Amino acid sequence: MPSLSIALGALSIASFWVVGLGFVLGVSAVVCGAFATSRSGVADDESASLRALLGVVAGVAGITVSAIALLPVLEYL
Repeated sequence: MPSLSIALGALSIASFWVVGLGFVLGVSAVVCGAFATSRSGVADDESASLRALLGVVAGVAGITVSAIALLPVLEYL
């Protein structure tokens, strides 16, 4: 689950220019990372916990970049 969170976060950053896709992938990364950190197996393993946290951070970055890229487009929608 932590690796999935990182992958979704990286995809959300890479696809920020596609309207809505980067935002959805970022939210998915944050949800997967938050769910992974709540699991006891991940909480006991420091490296898995850090990977889940990295996925959450990447997801938040993807949401932020997608929102910034969406602002100029809102005028034409």
